[in-house]
Amino acid sequence: MTDRDSATDSPATDSPADESASYAAAGVDIDAGERAVELFAPHAKRASRPEVMGGLGGFSGLFALKGNYREPVLAAASDGVGTKLAIAQAIGKHDTVGRDLVAMCVDDLVVCGAEPLFLQDYIAVGKVVPETVAQIVAGIADGCVEAGCALLGGETAEHPGLMDADHYDLSATAVGVVEADQLLSPERVRPGDVIIAMGSSGLHSNGYSLARKVLLEWGHMDLEGHVEEFGRTLGEELLEPTRIYARDCLALAAETDVRTFAHITGGGLAENLSRVIPSGLVAELERGTWTPAPVFALIAQRGRVSREEMERTFNMGVGMIAVVAPEDTERAQAVLTARHVDNWVLGAVKRSAEPKNADLPRVSMTGDHPRF
Repeated sequence: MTDRDSATDSPATDSPADESASYAAAGVDIDAGERAVELFAPHAKRASRPEVMGGLGGFSGLFALKGNYREPVLAAASDGVGTKLAIAQAIGKHDTVGRDLVAMCVDDLVVCGAEPLFLQDYIAVGKVVPETVAQIVAGIADGCVEAGCALLGGETAEHPGLMDADHYDLSATAVGVVEADQLLSPERVRPGDVIIAMGSSGLHSNGYSLARKVLLEWGHMDLEGHVEEFGRTLGEELLEPTRIYARDCLALAAETDVRTFAHITGGGLAENLSRVIPSGLVAELERGTWTPAPVFALIAQRGRVSREEMERTFNMGVGMIAVVAPEDTERAQAVLTARHVDNWVLGAVKRSAEPKNADLPRVSMTGDHPRF
């Protein structure tokens, strides 16, 4: 596992003759960085796999690709958490956003059938507060353990002058592996295939700029205030971690004929599902098959947000989609139910009315959500 260094890109300034210059005086506290490593090291070590070589302190992470792979294909995905971090920073709760970071990366990987192997993170902070960094890394480790991947290393960079002292940003890259002949892709999708939805745990990590504008700036809602529809505070609802589907999807692919998956993030159902529907086909979805969680209704009502805008911005309660062979529908739902994943048949894949017209939408949504 690689070490984490503190770094800054702040320009140097002339120092008074009676004052000696130092990195600490410029705003970078190396001692705090070392203390942060001490605090998060136990969390990082528990997020491991047998293939990991070495430990904390190296310049790079080492991972031995073991196993009887015939023709392994490596997959990589990078992402961040976005402005959901503003909620965490506002209420001082930093131990869940790391799980969001892992989810956004590994759930992209599994779309092609890849098993997540390891993740490397990057934490940029205005000022290193060891306890805060340790909480963030604890969340990342939690996510890696849940996804079955190793936290191979990372970097913590201190940016005084560029970021406020109490602000931070997160990003990560995850790497996975899949056998070439088991690679899932749009080319496997056929007319008649069934589309199964997997329920989201809430907003996940998308649309927070709009959610914050509507609920906090316009609605003047209190993050610490109890919301009856949620049964908890607004802040707790908005910080609900993104569901990690990686192991659920891998189990589903191992037991049923999955054509492909679609991770529903920014852009919503239509945009993300369109990425895995080949030309000449259309995914027909029925809104009447589910009711989005109360948080989506609250945003729509408080902000007078149109249905079109809601569906382009949020996952609306669907975090992952599996496109499966029709004969495996019941088996697929049984596998997901056994793994405690809320799921339902969302629609089916049909032939397009104009197969040669590549400009036609590849996703069609009809009907209305009940009780929304």
